[in-house]
Amino acid sequence: MERNMRSWSWPWPLFSVFLIAPLLFSVLIASTSVEARKHHHSYKKTHNRPHCNKHSNHRKGSDSGGGGFNPPADSTTDSTTYNVVSYGARGDGVTDDSQALVGAWKAACQVPGAATVKIPSGFRFLMRPVNLQGPCNGQLTLQIDGTLLALSRVGDWPKSSMFQWLNFKWVQNFTIQGSGTVDGQGSQWWTPSSLYYVQKMSKYIPDMKPTALRFYSSHGVTVRDIRIVNSPQCHLKFDYSGGIKVDNITISSPENSPNTDGIHLQSTRDVEIHHSNIGCGDDCVSIQSGCSNVHLHHINCSPGHGISVGSLGKDKSAACVSNIVVDNISLCNTLAGVRIKTWQGGVGSVKNVSFTNIQVSDVKYPIIIDQFYCDKHRCENQTAAVAISGVKYDQIYGTYTAQPIRLACSTTVPCVDVDVADIQLKPSTTSIAGIPSAASLCWNSYGKSQAPLLPSSIDGCLRRDTAYVKRVARSHEHVC
Repeated sequence: MERNMRSWSWPWPLFSVFLIAPLLFSVLIASTSVEARKHHHSYKKTHNRPHCNKHSNHRKGSDSGGGGFNPPADSTTDSTTYNVVSYGARGDGVTDDSQALVGAWKAACQVPGAATVKIPSGFRFLMRPVNLQGPCNGQLTLQIDGTLLALSRVGDWPKSSMFQWLNFKWVQNFTIQGSGTVDGQGSQWWTPSSLYYVQKMSKYIPDMKPTALRFYSSHGVTVRDIRIVNSPQCHLKFDYSGGIKVDNITISSPENSPNTDGIHLQSTRDVEIHHSNIGCGDDCVSIQSGCSNVHLHHINCSPGHGISVGSLGKDKSAACVSNIVVDNISLCNTLAGVRIKTWQGGVGSVKNVSFTNIQVSDVKYPIIIDQFYCDKHRCENQTAAVAISGVKYDQIYGTYTAQPIRLACSTTVPCVDVDVADIQLKPSTTSIAGIPSAASLCWNSYGKSQAPLLPSSIDGCLRRDTAYVKRVARSHEHVC
């Protein structure tokens, strides 16, 4: 009897397995979910501090720029999605599809709620210059998953549409997003021989090159995730706009493509540009007159001319720029790092500008204030100048190839309240021969410096502010 009871004893080890297995499975699922969330939240961190000339791969999904003529993955759409293919677009890279985009835009613009204009993946849509106007009745999204192509031949561009290619006017609460590419096909615009051919054939040579994407008098605009490449001139431009957010985009054109600014801001307020890769033939970001409350952060700039405020005050014009914050920027093989540039003869002011946590690698001039800016062989000396005050350079590290700091302020209107702190700049192994490794240029600049400072010559760069100097500088701010 005792032997039989033992043979029927409860199998506790096996029962434990059945109890523990579901628990382990639940823990595994939860752990996987946590890791997925961690991966999602750390996604944008890949932008920061790339190796030189190697932008981090922040693209979500595959590049739709190449490939053949394939149908879109989703042939059916909901009632508030307006696919350009449904409006007659061919997407073969040859046929003009611009009217299909305009048709889809007009239809979506009438929807009172949320609506989407869709550029599907797997297609290459050739677009002539178009104007996409608002205000629309609801919140509109332009979903770019395919490729938009500009006219590749300069001679094919209409003379009346030389200023921009895709022009958005008076739009509000508008988003451009997607995994696709906006290709300006601008190589002919960069070549003098191509422009000479146009002049010879049509007796006309354009004095203006088109911007790829331009927003005029628009508010509440978001641009995210897309690629903008090879624009004839500026890639992305905002004029007289506000409430702008640019996130996780890539801008790319060759280093030798002239005047191809990455992002250009003019008379635009309340701007945030972040977690993006920009490489071009001019300023990665250019902040012009009329801009205020601009925040740039976590941006990789290479190649290009750096992050610039200006140029301002050309042809004795008035310029007003204020409250600019630039931080967590990486620049590699650029002409400048962070700079302010103004023409002689201008009026107005630049004030409250901070450059913080800037990493430079093989940058020619990491820190610049240039109030003698001139893009011609010779410019006339003038006494008037845009007043510069309240500028901070803090935590700027890396290597330079020509000069670590260049503060060339106006002789008659000094720069005041310029603070320099924690600067550690070393000459690069590729420094220009004949220029001393610690050669700094400082002229009529007032403020204070704080260690550590490398090279040590930076410490003597700034003069001490006086009440008289500040009065002189601020007497020129009345225009703003």
